[in-house]
Amino acid sequence: MTPDPAQAPGGTPPARPGLVATYRRLWPYLWPYGRPDLQRRVFLAFGLLIVAKFVTMVTPFTFKWATDALVAMTDRKAGDAIPTGLLAAPMVLIGLYGLSRVAMAGLTQVRDGLFAKVAMHAVRRLALQTFEHMHRLSLRFHLERKTGGLTRVLERGRGGIEELSRLMVLTLVPTIVEFVLVIGVLAYEFDWIYSAVVFLMVAAYLGFTWKATQWRIEIRRRMNASDTDANTKAVDSLLNFETVKYFGAERREAERYDASMAKYEKASTQTYVSLAVLNAGQAVIFTIGMTVVMWLAARDIMAGRTTIGGFVLVNTMLIQLSMPLNFMGMIYREIKQALIDIDDMFLILHRNPEIADRPDATALKAQGGTVEFRDVRFAYDPARPILRGVSFTVPAGKTVAIVGPSGAGKSTLSRLLFRFYEPQGGRIRVDGQDIAAVTQSSLRAAIGMVPQDTVLFNDTIGYNIRYGCWDATDAQVREAASLAQIDRFVSALPEGYDTPVGERGLKLSGGEKQRVAIARTILKGPPILVLDEATSALDSFTEREIQDALDKVSRGRTTLVIAHRLSTVVNADEILVLDKGVIVERGTHQGLLDAGGVYASLWSRQREADAALAVLQGVDGERLMELTA
Repeated sequence: MTPDPAQAPGGTPPARPGLVATYRRLWPYLWPYGRPDLQRRVFLAFGLLIVAKFVTMVTPFTFKWATDALVAMTDRKAGDAIPTGLLAAPMVLIGLYGLSRVAMAGLTQVRDGLFAKVAMHAVRRLALQTFEHMHRLSLRFHLERKTGGLTRVLERGRGGIEELSRLMVLTLVPTIVEFVLVIGVLAYEFDWIYSAVVFLMVAAYLGFTWKATQWRIEIRRRMNASDTDANTKAVDSLLNFETVKYFGAERREAERYDASMAKYEKASTQTYVSLAVLNAGQAVIFTIGMTVVMWLAARDIMAGRTTIGGFVLVNTMLIQLSMPLNFMGMIYREIKQALIDIDDMFLILHRNPEIADRPDATALKAQGGTVEFRDVRFAYDPARPILRGVSFTVPAGKTVAIVGPSGAGKSTLSRLLFRFYEPQGGRIRVDGQDIAAVTQSSLRAAIGMVPQDTVLFNDTIGYNIRYGCWDATDAQVREAASLAQIDRFVSALPEGYDTPVGERGLKLSGGEKQRVAIARTILKGPPILVLDEATSALDSFTEREIQDALDKVSRGRTTLVIAHRLSTVVNADEILVLDKGVIVERGTHQGLLDAGGVYASLWSRQREADAALAVLQGVDGERLMELTA
């Protein structure tokens, strides 16, 4: 069994990659190779970032100049005439202050708008790549995972990419640039001690933020785990809506969901409390730093080393700096969370498929469709072998049935033929070609499947039939439906082929779903057909109708029938009896009955069971024997 890369040796979670490592992974997506239009947007966005920050630095100076001009005016002796130019100066400076604030906001919004397309393009590319990769992963991987959990990984990964690109490029980098400019301006305009105080204040601020956010991240991780658990339980319960109703288990399902939500409630409450602690600590540290700087400015005013405008300048610059600093806790937390979410996506993206095409794989050249199993051995778990050297041939155009008790390995044969798994020994060939040496897409294109449990897409009947051949015309869809004996039923519906089938096809009966499955397989037109217990879940009357449709479909095709109900395989060219992973009998229906072995015993037991069921349902047993013979 392939180890899960999400677990390091010993079963412990691996160390999460850091910011630099994650950005190195993301860089091919954030820097869009082959898209010069998006590359120009990146350059423009960073150019606007620098310009916007210089405008941000100019804004406090316009406030300072306007303040000094107004102070100069108030210092004139009462009754002195004020020159017109001096009277206009404060008004001009106030207007310049307003324009600088408008320019600062406008440049920032244009920058964000320019970069948005780059970020969302990265989100789309990586999400699509992950979605495609999920389909390439093995059946074993999907059986071991919960679908709701996988969709949450995809959803959070998309959000993480968007959040990381937005926070890093649009928030963190501008804040660093602004901080450096503030330190430089304070040292140049006033004294190095101002810069030192601000530097120490920001260092203490970020240190406290880091410690508090580390504490909050663990709480957030527990909250996300409980959220995923609650979502998975909700999806699983709703997908099994009918089963819940059958067993009157609504209360049990509600209790399971509420247990997960109780954990989510507790973690969420702790998240809000920890946020209050973080905000309070940040406010105290910033206020102390700002108070010290303003005290220094007031001292310099009294000493005649600066003006009232200088006092306003440092106050305005720190207030401007406080706004991005207020977000630093959120930025750090969200970046850490984004790293976790993106890494979860990359763990899936970097997991190698269990079944992969060989580098020299060629397309299958299916002609007649002869299928050969040669000494095939397989086990899902090495301690419990399923197939123990199975060998048989399905000649082109013929029908071979596999029967036997539950757990004998019948359905495993179809999964191996589709290459959902690889056998541990032996070979499977189609028209003499080893299926391990051909591409999976060409192999599966040559095989049609009608499974026991048909699960339909939550779309229309027409969509589900057309899934067999997406380029088929409406006439071809109707012809396939007619051969599957469902066209009359669909035509009688008010919406016809545009009728929605509901989640997993629950709006249709079992027989109707099977007919849709048959219709889409007919539309696919494969040379090889696999019927995996296609009628075992149906009543006797529906089974007979579906069997008639299947007989028409399999005519002229190489057909492998995996059956539990022996009445469906009596006309097979050869019947193989599989028991404990070994073929114990083979022959025609009549020949196996005459042999009086395992098959004859199974046949006898099924007829007795059908007769007993018929008596319970008020149907004449002999009549039922005639129908099933």
